[in-house]
Amino acid sequence: MKEELMDKIRLALQNNAGIKTRNDASRFFKKGEKALVYGVKTAEVTKIAKELNKQIKTYSKQDVFDICEELWKSGYLEEAIIACKFTESLKKQYETADFEFFKRLVNKYVNNWADCDTLCNHTIGTFIMMYPEYLNELKKWAKSNNRWTKRASAVSLIIPARKGLFLKEIFEIADILLLDKDDMVQKGYGWMLKAASESNQKEVFDYVVSKKEVMPRTALRYAIEKMPKELKAEAMKK
Repeated sequence: MKEELMDKIRLALQNNAGIKTRNDASRFFKKGEKALVYGVKTAEVTKIAKELNKQIKTYSKQDVFDICEELWKSGYLEEAIIACKFTESLKKQYETADFEFFKRLVNKYVNNWADCDTLCNHTIGTFIMMYPEYLNELKKWAKSNNRWTKRASAVSLIIPARKGLFLKEIFEIADILLLDKDDMVQKGYGWMLKAASESNQKEVFDYVVSKKEVMPRTALRYAIEKMPKELKAEAMKK
């Protein structure tokens, strides 16, 4: 059953792969990031996942998780996207025990920003909204030595931040990541602050201004991106 589905996924990806898309995709990744690509456009990958979602509805959650881990193991970007779409589709079935599985995916398989953001924005972000007691786990992630685990601590809160949730914890995670020298981490927590500013502009502005002497410019620019011009100018003042 699982093997049949895996074969179906890989055949669909191979049949929709293109050389130009594969070459274009390689430009999105920087030094230190790894991703194998078939060369399938994201819209087509999403379409394939959606079609196969009908099939996995007949599987147990554990079977789907097992399939997802096999997809992650391959190292292919498109297979990871499909795995994320599958885990997203199970959100009504999430329970606290699933956090260990999600944590394993982040720590063991995520090795580029696209994988990190695709998994964290929806799957882990939704889990955190359902079980906010796991915010403390994200704070632990922020102290990791793994750049992607650190980024994950922030980008898992993008959707909750837009909804105005967890502002206290967002600032706590930003504090932990504040001086990190990795631009992927800086962009991650800057994006988290930007998302939070959509519902809590004043609070985020005040936070950024209070930290601007030490906050890396990359993170600062991300954080204020959606603010009015006058606030941006104030925040960027030396």
